[in-house]
Amino acid sequence: MAAGEAIAREVVLLGGGHSHAIALMRWVMAPVAGVRLTLISDGSETPYSGMLPGHVAGLYDRAACHLDLRRLAITAGAQFYRDRAIGLDLERRRVICASRPPVGFEVLSIDVGSTPQMVDAGKIDPAVAARSLIAKPVADFLAGWEKFLDQVQCDRPASVRVAIVGGGVGGVELALATRQRLTKILEPWGGAAIITIIQRDRQLVPALGSMARAQVHKTLAARKIDVWCGETAIALRPDGVRAAASLKCQTGRSLPCDLAIWVTQAAAPPWLRETGLALDGEGFVAVGRSLQSLSHGFVFAAGDVATILDAPRPKAGVFAVRQGRPLFDNVRRYLAGQPLRPFQPQRQYLSLIGTGDGSAIAARGSWGAAGPLWWRLKDWIDRRFMDRFAALPVGSMGSMAGNMAQKSPEAAAIADGIATPMYCGGCGSKVGKSTLDRALGRLPRAIAAPDVVLGLDAPDDAAVVAWPRDRLLVQTVDYFRTLTNDPYTFGQIAVNHCLSDLFAMGAIPHSAQVIATVPYGTADRQEETLFQLLSGVRVALDAARSPLLGGHTTEGPDLALGLVCNGIGPQDGPWRKGNFQIGDQLILTKALGTGTLFAAEGRGAVPCGWIDGAIAAMLRSNQTAAASLRHGGATACTDITGFGLVGHLLEMLRSRDPALPPCQAILNLDALPILDGAIATLTAGHTSSLHRRNAEAFSAIANLDTWRNDPRLQLLADPQTSGGLLATVPRDRLQPCLEHLWANGDRTATAIGQIEAAAPGSPPIRLQGAP
Repeated sequence: MAAGEAIAREVVLLGGGHSHAIALMRWVMAPVAGVRLTLISDGSETPYSGMLPGHVAGLYDRAACHLDLRRLAITAGAQFYRDRAIGLDLERRRVICASRPPVGFEVLSIDVGSTPQMVDAGKIDPAVAARSLIAKPVADFLAGWEKFLDQVQCDRPASVRVAIVGGGVGGVELALATRQRLTKILEPWGGAAIITIIQRDRQLVPALGSMARAQVHKTLAARKIDVWCGETAIALRPDGVRAAASLKCQTGRSLPCDLAIWVTQAAAPPWLRETGLALDGEGFVAVGRSLQSLSHGFVFAAGDVATILDAPRPKAGVFAVRQGRPLFDNVRRYLAGQPLRPFQPQRQYLSLIGTGDGSAIAARGSWGAAGPLWWRLKDWIDRRFMDRFAALPVGSMGSMAGNMAQKSPEAAAIADGIATPMYCGGCGSKVGKSTLDRALGRLPRAIAAPDVVLGLDAPDDAAVVAWPRDRLLVQTVDYFRTLTNDPYTFGQIAVNHCLSDLFAMGAIPHSAQVIATVPYGTADRQEETLFQLLSGVRVALDAARSPLLGGHTTEGPDLALGLVCNGIGPQDGPWRKGNFQIGDQLILTKALGTGTLFAAEGRGAVPCGWIDGAIAAMLRSNQTAAASLRHGGATACTDITGFGLVGHLLEMLRSRDPALPPCQAILNLDALPILDGAIATLTAGHTSSLHRRNAEAFSAIANLDTWRNDPRLQLLADPQTSGGLLATVPRDRLQPCLEHLWANGDRTATAIGQIEAAAPGSPPIRLQGAP
């Protein structure tokens, strides 16, 4: 018997805004035993609004002004679900997501931000829609902005005209930043940036006092930025932004522009209106000073998406940042059954508006000033804020947060309500039947499978299938702990990994059973984990037309999953690893590097974008690749998994009939497909725990000394999860096979070498390429 920490309470943080980032940081330093956090965000990183204009102006690089939400969640011991909310089921306490099953919660906090109001989509001419950017969501804006800058550098125009729609503080700061960046790009060939602000109010930056407004007008005039006040953007046409006295006015004038950027008044996500939450008149979540919903006590909200009804404040990042700690404190107090504490937002605060050139405008109340000193202050404040996150302890899958002592009164009160049972081994370690039944009941109806006699639709002691007499049964099994803190994603990755053995044999998936280990927890929490996990399993199996027949569940300290997969062998016999010929070409269908990237993530040493790329690769099934290889006349095949490319290639070479003439595999290191960041993490020394044993296979490389210091050598020993297929094809079929792979979505498929004749006793592998 073993004791373990039970997951008893579930808190979902919906959105990766500033308030939630602060709350997660506080959780790292003061976690609560038995409470599981889940962060749902549509991006793996979130920009810090205070530094965004500086990034647009070219003063900060992307890394300097973005928070890594995935790393923050891992360090806080939180699950990270990358998805977008489209609704709430408050009766069942579930978040409805765009591309994953509903996510259950006990307590919900919403911090999804806002978006600028635009003219109706019908008033934007489709021919010029690409010339329009919305300041939020910031990730989409930055992607469009960088694409626009690339086009400017390519076209080298004599002038670039930009319309900034919205003359608040954000619009003014973005106008100044835009002019600074474009001027720097255009100056080498004598080009000019022409920036115009369209402001609906008759006064620019109405939230500022008279002195600060005067500084804004002075700065804009010095930069030759024009301002149209008292005019509203009513349409975007090929001749430019149409502006008039009001939205109802059909006349007006046009402002020619190459790009329109919308930085207007904030609008709430439209799906909030269907949730039943109490909202303000603009559709934002109505909360009290404790940041608790006025209609649903188990819901909190902060940042732009929330309005404190008796103390409304502008939708500004400064308030979102300051709400982070009280949000964290009140969620914990709610879980502990203690009274919530009010948050008092300040009435006046210091605004620092960057001008894009190393200066800034300072404003507080009616006072205002400008100069480089204020930029230095702003830069110091912003960098200090970001440094707080960079200084967090490095954790792996929540180990840091879970191991830190917690002595707060709220934590003690929560812990008092959580029993610490002893967990049994043997069959006593199974997940409870009612928990399992409820999780299975939430899954969609299984795909029809006429040859399944008994499966999950009529469960018995074992599954029963009818098998064709003239076909071979191909069977494989695999099992491993999770490498991501999202059970839905892990379920899909595990299925793809396990099915790859069937695809490497040329078999067609038929059916599968699972064995899952679910972390210790209450019945409700285990149900939610199992539902998310099995939903991922079902998505991947359904895509392969392979029904889930049943399986077994156990409790344990870590989430783990395995599958027994059945496949129908091809009529002409399965592919064999050693069935290649001298002259055959080697094709690898996926990029390498998952082992080193996730090893680096466990040490907090990898940008989230690299992990996103690795996960995207692992979520791609090898099913289409196997079909393309079959179409291309592949002679032998294996999948690249735990032993790395060098280990699995050696298995192929050693499986060859020893009576045949000796051969040698020539690997071209220059041709290897490599995941973004993998070489950087290997060079930094981040390797999987299995890497050293895999590297023992380097002794089979004939010219090892030539390549010993090349980081690509280490890539050959990198263990892969849900890796690609390695296949041999005849030389004359190589190009058609590659084109078939590319046409069917396997764009990373690459020819990486060939099989050549060798002298008896020669080492089986030789490397080539540019050292």
